Amino acid sequence: MMQKVIDQFSRFFVGGLFIFSGLIKLNDPVGTQIKLEEYFEVFSQDIASFFHVFIPYALEIGLFLVVLEVVLGFALLFNYKMNITTWILLLLMIFFTALTFYSAYFNKVTDCGCFGDAIKLTPWQSFWKDIVLMVFVLHLFWYRKKYSPVFYTREGNIVIGSVTIVALTLGIYAIRHLPFIDFRAYKIGNNIPQQMQPQEQPIIEYVFQKDGKEIKSDKFLSPADGYTYVKSEVLNADKTLPKITDYNVVDTDGNDVTQKTFEGSKLLVIIGQVEKASTNNIEAIRELINQAEQKKVEVMILTSSTSETFEAFRHTHQLAAPYFFTDATVLKTIIRSNPGITLWKDGTVLGMWHHNDTPTIDQVLNLLQ
Repeated sequence: MMQKVIDQFSRFFVGGLFIFSGLIKLNDPVGTQIKLEEYFEVFSQDIASFFHVFIPYALEIGLFLVVLEVVLGFALLFNYKMNITTWILLLLMIFFTALTFYSAYFNKVTDCGCFGDAIKLTPWQSFWKDIVLMVFVLHLFWYRKKYSPVFYTREGNIVIGSVTIVALTLGIYAIRHLPFIDFRAYKIGNNIPQQMQPQEQPIIEYVFQKDGKEIKSDKFLSPADGYTYVKSEVLNADKTLPKITDYNVVDTDGNDVTQKTFEGSKLLVIIGQVEKASTNNIEAIRELINQAEQKKVEVMILTSSTSETFEAFRHTHQLAAPYFFTDATVLKTIIRSNPGITLWKDGTVLGMWHHNDTPTIDQVLNLLQ
C-alpha cells in the first residue's frame, strides 16, 4: 500500500509540476529564449566559446525544451512508455540540477527562469527544488518497468501526439503574437512610475541582549539602558525593492527624458536591436506613426541600437518620429516583440501589440477615450 501511494504521488507530483512549469513558459517562449541566451553567454565565457553557436537558435531550443516538458508531464500521468519517459526525465533532471547548482554556486544567472516571470526563484531555491524533484524522479526511474499504461499503445500515441501538437501550437502562437497572460511589471493596467517605487517601507527587527536574555524590538534600543546590539533583519525585504529598477530613457544628446514618457498620451514604438528587428509589418507601423501625428498623438520610438545604426534603419523605412535610447534588456522586458507597440497615458499602460497585430489609429484613439 505504501509503495502504491509513493508511486501515485511521484507521478502526479513530478508530472503536474512539469506540466505547470511547461505551460507557464509556453505562455512566453520569447522569455525562455532571453534566459537561454543569458545562459549561453555565460557558458561561452566560463566553459567554452562554442556555446555562442547556440545563441541564434535559442528560441527554437527553448520551444523544444518547453514542449518536451509538457509532453513528459502528461506521459507520466498516463504511464506512457515509462521506460523511455523516465530515461529522458532523469537525463533532463541531471542536466538542470547541475545547471542550477552552477548558477547558484558561482552566482552567474540570478533567476533560473524555471517558472518564467510568474514565480521568481533565486538560484539556490531553484537548486533545492530540483534536488527534491530528483528524489521522486529517481523513484519513478527505479520502478519504471512496473507501471502499467493507462491507454493501449495506439490510444496512448494519439493522446501524447495531440498534447505535442497543442503545446507546439500554443508556443508558436505566443511567439507570433504576445503572451496570453502577462506577468511582467509593464503589463496592461500597470502604472510604470508606481512600479518604480518600493511596495513597502522596510520593516526592521532588531535583536539585543540584556541580562543574558535575547530581546527583539522594532526600535533600536540604547546601549545606555543596558542593551547590547546583536543583529538586525529586514522582515519584508522582498517588498522593499521596486518591481522596475532599470527603466531609463535618454535622447540623442544624452539627456534623461524618462519622465517625458509618463506625461500625457504616448504611443511607444519599441525597436530593440535593428539587426534583429522584423520588417514584415513595417509598412503598417509607418502608417500608424503617420496617422498618429495627424491625430496629435505623440509617438516616441525607443531603441537600443546606436544612433548611426538606427538613423540608417529609420531612413530606409521612413519612420517619421523622434527616437530615444533605452537598454536592450529593458525593451525586451517591456514587450516580447521587435518591433512592438505600447500605449501609455500618464504612465499607465493602456495597450500593447505585437507587430503582427499592429493596431489602427482608431484602436489607439478608442483606448485613449
